[in-house]
This record gives sequence, C-alpha cells and structure tokens, in this order.
Amino acid sequence: MRGTLRRRAGAGRHRRSGVRAGQDVGRSCILVSIAGKNVMLDCGMHMGYNDDRRFPDFSYITQNGRLTDFLDCVIISHFHLDHCGALPYFSEMVGYDGPIYMTHPTKAICPILLEDYRKITVDKKGETNFFTSQMIKDCMKKVVAVHLHQTVQVDEELEIKAYYAGHVLGAAMFQIKVGCESVVYTGDYNMTPDRHLGAAWIDKCRPDLLITESTYATTIRDSKRCRERDFLKKVHETVERGGKVLIPVFALGRAQELCILLETFWERMNLKAPIYFSTGLTEKANHYYKLFITWTNQKIRKTFVQRNMFEFKHIKAFDRAFADNPGPMVVFATPGMLHAGQSLQIFRKWAGNEKNMVIMPGYCVQGTVGHKILSGQRKLEMEGRQIVSLSQFAHGIQGKVAPDSQHLCSPPLLLQLEVKMQVEYMSFSAHADAKGIMQLIRQAEPRNVLLVHGEAKKMEFLKQKIEQEFHVNCYMPANGETTTIFTNPSIPVDISLGLLKRETAIGLLPDAKKPKLMHGTLIMKDNSFRLVSPEQALKELGLAEHQLRFTCRVHIQDPRKEHETVLRVYNHLKGVLKDYSVQHLPDGSITVESILIQATAHSEDQGTKVLLVSWTYQDEELGSYLTSLLKKGLPQSSS
Repeated sequence: MRGTLRRRAGAGRHRRSGVRAGQDVGRSCILVSIAGKNVMLDCGMHMGYNDDRRFPDFSYITQNGRLTDFLDCVIISHFHLDHCGALPYFSEMVGYDGPIYMTHPTKAICPILLEDYRKITVDKKGETNFFTSQMIKDCMKKVVAVHLHQTVQVDEELEIKAYYAGHVLGAAMFQIKVGCESVVYTGDYNMTPDRHLGAAWIDKCRPDLLITESTYATTIRDSKRCRERDFLKKVHETVERGGKVLIPVFALGRAQELCILLETFWERMNLKAPIYFSTGLTEKANHYYKLFITWTNQKIRKTFVQRNMFEFKHIKAFDRAFADNPGPMVVFATPGMLHAGQSLQIFRKWAGNEKNMVIMPGYCVQGTVGHKILSGQRKLEMEGRQIVSLSQFAHGIQGKVAPDSQHLCSPPLLLQLEVKMQVEYMSFSAHADAKGIMQLIRQAEPRNVLLVHGEAKKMEFLKQKIEQEFHVNCYMPANGETTTIFTNPSIPVDISLGLLKRETAIGLLPDAKKPKLMHGTLIMKDNSFRLVSPEQALKELGLAEHQLRFTCRVHIQDPRKEHETVLRVYNHLKGVLKDYSVQHLPDGSITVESILIQATAHSEDQGTKVLLVSWTYQDEELGSYLTSLLKKGLPQSSS
C-alpha cells in the first residue's frame, strides 16, 4: 500500500532565473534550479540586435567557475534560432561540455540553421567574434536526441520527458523532474492542429511550475476555416486584378501550411498565375518531412505512401529575376519578418504599386520592417544598396545585412520608401493564443504558472485571467530577474502489510478521505520511503533495541512518610483510572501500564515529596495525562 508524507510548507523550492526572454520575444534562455539541480532551458539569439546583445548574458548563470560544473543539462525545445541560435557560442566559446537534450528532428535541422546564420554573419557581414563551422559540429556532438514520451535519466535524481508541442517539426515541451518536484517548460507550442502538424498535448502531470510562452497572451483567434477562406479570397482577388502577392515566411512550418492550402485552391479553381517559393527550400523541407513523417498529423501520415503532400504541382522554385516579371504572381520568400533577405528585396520592388499585396502570416518583433508596416507606417527609411539574400532556413535573423562583396565599394544611403501596396495581417502563427494557453493549463493542472516569451502589457492581462480562473499564483519576471517559488510536495511512502494489519487490528479502519495517524519506523533507502514496524526495522538494519524513557518530576506537599505518600497516590490513581491496570509493587513504586511512579523526600524540605514519573514513548499520551493529574495535588480525604 502507498501513503503520503507531506513536507512542511516551504521545504522545497524552485528558483527560476530569466537569463533572457522574460518579457521579450527572442533570445529565449531560462535557468531553472529545482531540488539542487540546475537546468538551462533554450539558448536563443535576438533578431533585433547585431552586437553583444543578440546573445543571452551567461554571467547570470554563474560568475565563478565553469558552466559545466554548475549546469546539470541544457534542453532545446525546437530549431528556431530565437531558441537555439546562441548554442555554439555558449558551448564552444563561453565553455560548456555537459549534455544538451533535444528531439531527433531538432538535432537534424539545428546545425543547418546555425550554419546559415554563421554564413550571413561572418562570410557576408565580415564579423570576427563569432562561432565557426567546426564549433557548430563540436557543439552538436554534445547533443543527446530524445523520443517523445521517453523518460530520460540525466543522472540518479534528475529525469526529463518530452511531449508533442505542434508549432514546428520536432518542437517539444519538456517535463523536468527531481524526486517528487517537477517543472514543465512549453517552449513554443500550438494547441490547434493544422494541415501538416497535430496539436500540442500533455498529460495531467500536475507540475509544481508550468513555464509557458505567451506570445499571443491577449489574442483569441477566429476559426481557422474562416481565416483560410479570407486568406484565399485576398490572394485570389489580388491575382485577378493583375497584382502580385508577397508572403514572407520562415522556412519550416507556416510555409508548408500555406503551400498546401494554396496548392489545393489552385487545383480546385484551375488558376494559372504562378506561385513561387524561395529556391532550395522545397527540396530541404521535403527531405525532413519525409525523414520525420511520424511528427506530422494523421492525415499526412496515412496518405504519404500514395501521395507526398509536400511535392507541389503548382509551386515552382523562385529566381530573383522573376520579381521583375510582368503580370500576377504569388511569392513565398524568407525570412518571415521582412528584416532582411529575399523577402525584403521583393518587398522593396513591389511596395510602390497599389495593385500588389503583402500578407504577414505571423508574429513580427519590434524594430523589423514587418512590425513597422503592420503598425501602419507607410514611409520607411531603407538602406539604398543591395541586400544579401538570407538562407532559406534561417528563422528570425534581425538587423541590417551587409551587401555582397561586389557591392562593398558603395557606402549605404538612406532612402525613403513609400508603401502603396496593401498590407494584410492574417495570423497563421503556430503559437498558442490566449484560449490555447488556458487550455494547456487546464490540461496539465500546475500549482504555479510562469509566463515568458511575450510582451509585458499583454502578459499582465493574461496573468490576471489565469489567477482568477485557476486560483494559482502566476509570475511574469523581466529579463535577468529571479523568481523563487516555494513548494509543498507530497512524498509517497510504502507501508508494510504487517504494520497495516496490526494498526487495523487495534481499530484503524481505512478511509481514503480522512487522514490517519500511524505509528511505525520510517526507512529511507534508494530515494524511496517505507513505513514498517519497529521490530521489522531493527531486523532489516541489524540494530539492537534501546528503550527510551521520559522522566518528569512532580512536587507534592505532604508531611507524611514516603511510603504513606505512595499509598495516597496509589489510592487516588486507582479511583481515577478505573480502565487501567494500576499496581502497588513491593519495592514501594507504582505502575500504570508501562508508567513507573516513585516517591522520594525533598533534600531541603521534608514536607515536600518528589514524585518521579517515567514512561516509554508508546505511552506518551497517558504519561502526560498522569503528570498533569498529579500536579493538581492529592485529595484531602485520601488516607
């Protein structure tokens, strides 16, 4: 049988330090200290900076000694660069040799994105203080790939478990557990299934703390079908009037989602306008979706043998020369926030024509061109020189990108660009909205919630909503801030059958709703607890039994001789304790069950007698009662 041992309140605690991405989207990096273990969650870069601020400040973790000595492990939730972009810098340049955990798709795609990011930063822009290709390879050697729902034992006490997060191929939520204390980190997730990925799912694991993203903390999206219909209508209308449609996307995720949607629509409507995709992307995406088909949704898995949903009939590879072609077209171009690369190049060419349209299908970080035009800005200052094409897979690389080497001779000029094209925001984002976040909390039933990866004002609104609905504490620390959460964990205890039978025999009836007090010996061995009888404990541990007795002195005013005082005490107790065995022994002492009472004269006052009352711990209740009874004195009528 299993019981529960409760620690006093505040006995356990979690420290959560926001190295970055507290009230911020980008540069996700969180340090969790749980039951003496230190785990770093994600290691991302920021899209809005080109200087030292692009990486997290790892001095928050420790300023003394090596990171390997301090951290027990690092967990990466998915391959987007705002969650893994700083990994080679952290492991190879700052210095970390411990294990790094991620899923198999993340392990496969991560190095490609990191190498593309390195090429843009070093080869194109000429930066020197940056990680090399070899550092990326060395970093990936430290990675341990995990399967969904696989419990991974990091060490004897620390274990982790991955859950499906939707969002992008290979994205996972992680449960971190030490003993009976646990934390769940969501990373980025989506509670709504789409055309190629399923919905995020977690069991009712009741963690002490749920750390959840809150990108869309105040948004409740309309029905997916309505959004898709609206998207197709806007694309169709623009193409019909001879306009061009630009859809900035990131390489894996929304890109495939919208391609499947347009491919089906073009087939059904028999449309002839060309649809283009950034060169090389389709081949790479196809390869990884085929390799990790089990991570897609049920429909794609079922039909994959007959038809590969990612081999498109109407969507062709894009060449940058096509941007100047006359007539209608639809172009998917990377990156998704219009902060650099091919999507920004095309935007600059098409922005001046009111026939054209740009559809922003996801979140845009402040400071990017995407964020500016969605905020209503129609006059933009742009660098008047060629902008280098970003790699097809890069997700969220931010800032001014240097020109190709042949253009280095001309200094950049700031030109004003007037935006006449139509700007539409249609959220096909793979992040959970407010409703989805609440749904996940309902599913997991955490004792505390901590919001990260969001904007402060929106997080404050969601925080109040969570506290009102679920009656749990909700935290939203800023970057670099530490939050301490006290826990009151329940510790399971196995109870021996022999002890249970003995306690039942003396009147203990099992009742699940009422707590019962049980007397036994608690043995802690191999991180587990057992409650057994004292006899069994002594036998198991090979120990000899020692009797522990408690003794209390009670002073009584009685001028009579000692044996007369003892007799008065005996008669008094015999009259009061009718249900107990009270005996007067030949040596002049009195016993009540295991309790022994002896009388001696006071050394200084012959009129005062000292009663020594002693008992074993089993009779502690009766011993305390007898002591309080005798302290009241003896009745005058006793003789």
